[in-house]
Amino acid sequence: MEFWSVFLVACALSADAFAVSLCKGFSLKKIEPKHYAIVAAYFGGFQGAMPLLGYALGFSLSAFIAKFDHWIAFGLLSFIGLKMIKESFGEHSCGVEGADFGYKIMLPLAIATSIDALAVGVSLAVLETHIFANALCIGVVSAAFSILALKVGNRFGLRFANKAELLGGAILVLIGTKILVQHLIEGI
Repeated sequence: MEFWSVFLVACALSADAFAVSLCKGFSLKKIEPKHYAIVAAYFGGFQGAMPLLGYALGFSLSAFIAKFDHWIAFGLLSFIGLKMIKESFGEHSCGVEGADFGYKIMLPLAIATSIDALAVGVSLAVLETHIFANALCIGVVSAAFSILALKVGNRFGLRFANKAELLGGAILVLIGTKILVQHLIEGI
């Protein structure tokens, strides 16, 4: 995958972390530097690590799925994207744990928001890409988006959460479609 495709995937995967960080920002009266560090470390770290795990799983299966790998990439990215689009029409709310930045809250949130990145890692394995550069890009973009969302959430509240998830889902569907079409055209 070329850089811009990976960057767009990273932006799309950041949508869940962006939405959660908006909630975190909304719940704080004053943001301290440690809050920025915490969201960047948890969300950026997990978003960057999960594709590595998914890649390892996908790479171990790549010999069996080489003939239809583009369909798998298309299916996974489209499924994740459509799920995000559907969720964008739901209601985002910040529960009582919004102001809590302890590991008991942040760890489950980081895992939950990065499961999609695991599936993308499987897709990257079947596409035989440079996983470390891609995972680093995904982690850095997610960390940056989380920091931005924390600040925006603190200033403006939850107005942007649904739009971020809708845009992220649409980007994943489009990239999955691009991969499929590109593979089918090359096969002709």
